[in-house]
Amino acid sequence: MISHLNHLFSTPISEKGSTSHSPQKFSSLNIRCFRSSPNAKIEVPELSTQTPISPAVNKISRVARTDGQAVLFEYLHCTRGFNYVDAEHISKNSPCFLQSLLSKVDNDQDVTRALTRYFRYHPINEFEPFLESLGLKQSELTSMLPRDLIFLSDDHVLFDNYHVLCYYGIPRTKIGKIYKEATDVFGYDHGVLDMKLRAYEKLGLSRSTVIKLVTCSPTLLVGETNSELIQVLEKLKILGFENDWMGGYLSNRHSYNWGRMLNTLHFLNEVGYSDEKMATLFTMNPAFLFEGSGKQIYVLVGQLLKLGVKMNDIYLLFCQNPNMLSLKCTKNLWHALYFLSEIGLETEIIANIVSTHIQLLGSHSLKGPKTLLRDFKGDKFCLCQTIKDDPLNLFRLASKSKFDVEQMTSQDPGKLFQKTTFLLRLGYVENSDEMAKALKQFRGRGDQLQERFDCLVNAGLDCNVVINMIKQAPTTLNQSKNVLEKKIVLLKTYLGYPVESIVSFPSYLCYDVDRVHLRFSMYAWLKQKGAAKPTLSVSTLLACSDARFVKYFVDIHPEGPAMWESLKSSLQSS
Repeated sequence: MISHLNHLFSTPISEKGSTSHSPQKFSSLNIRCFRSSPNAKIEVPELSTQTPISPAVNKISRVARTDGQAVLFEYLHCTRGFNYVDAEHISKNSPCFLQSLLSKVDNDQDVTRALTRYFRYHPINEFEPFLESLGLKQSELTSMLPRDLIFLSDDHVLFDNYHVLCYYGIPRTKIGKIYKEATDVFGYDHGVLDMKLRAYEKLGLSRSTVIKLVTCSPTLLVGETNSELIQVLEKLKILGFENDWMGGYLSNRHSYNWGRMLNTLHFLNEVGYSDEKMATLFTMNPAFLFEGSGKQIYVLVGQLLKLGVKMNDIYLLFCQNPNMLSLKCTKNLWHALYFLSEIGLETEIIANIVSTHIQLLGSHSLKGPKTLLRDFKGDKFCLCQTIKDDPLNLFRLASKSKFDVEQMTSQDPGKLFQKTTFLLRLGYVENSDEMAKALKQFRGRGDQLQERFDCLVNAGLDCNVVINMIKQAPTTLNQSKNVLEKKIVLLKTYLGYPVESIVSFPSYLCYDVDRVHLRFSMYAWLKQKGAAKPTLSVSTLLACSDARFVKYFVDIHPEGPAMWESLKSSLQSS
């Protein structure tokens, strides 16, 4: 694994690849209409979407755009013989090409007549609107247009393979990425591409997952079935994940390096992660494996090695602090290493700070070094000395968090980290005021909060619904799992209501058990007597005061007061 690290040492953890294109110069077109004139020889300029169109100069009305799409569809379908679906997709998903067409028509011209006449005498380069309709950017088209072809029918192999992808279920607008990254796919002989797609289904993957895989990693369709992907699937299966589990976390915005991902799995094994711990890590933080294909671990380990930390010590560090391998923590830790290195702190001091304060480094985002140096008038030596005197000064001065460092360090850092990690999974923003408030509101360790959260999910509530309920009534999770289960049983036993009935009133779970038991029992008795509506809301029964409840749910029946006292006595004696 170490052999893969060197080229990554100076690379930030969260990179967003950007490709810059040099602006190209184009000749301007002066002829903008198709009408004839007795005093001028009219030439219709050769159509090319490579002519830049300025939206500020040529604003096209919605009516003109609709008419243009209709004429382009008519040309492709009726004149060129494209099937209906292909013609419709191309005409409606090539806006830049259409913009170029419409920019050549004067405002007083009839769009339909002008374009129809143009198409009659000037066949277009069909590859331009076709490739644009696949989702390719305008800047990418120039290098991808065939030099000697303008009709798609002249490259029937390309069009046949395009249809194979379409019929398999791959969205047409996603095929552009496959064309860009795995162009060879469109040169396959008949039946080859379909065979490659089916080969991944034979691995136990559903068609929807295969579609996500090949749109994210088009090179999977080049060559033999990817052996590294197969090994990743086998390892995930050992960890207890179904084959299609990864499909829920793949994104078309990313590409995936299956070899690096496989090495990450092996590394975690070497560090000492058991299959159970690894499964928990990926369940809580699937992004750790899928975002960057595990690149974060390479970058982080590489930086620690550069500091002089031995690999065995790195293994031990991660074994003692397994949560540090979560995506958020690795980013924070890497940026902390960058910060300390940038201000010129000695490597042995940095290594010592990492060893003793890794939890704080992982749970805090730091300001940039330039920002903090302004407070020291650019004096790096003074800043370094301040941190050497007390490493906690790093967090007092540079942390974006408003947390009190002394209060945090007085707690068990492991427990604090677990709690923070749990809140991050609920959607709280790190170092925000809401996070600080939530840390005070939620009582218990991170694993206890997770257990209570799981209790509600296991009761039949959707995970996202539970998150919203907790944010509305945070003290819900301050109760033990047994208490939560008891309240859910009371809801079903006495009222016969499904657990979903408390979604709109999550505060139900915060009420005292005795209050819930007593009022539900009284209401159940009234229903038996026919003296109460059968489906009153939970909030109606619990939110009112004792006096109001007695007035509307006790005194409403002649035997009500006696039953009420009997229920209270029974509850007190139990």
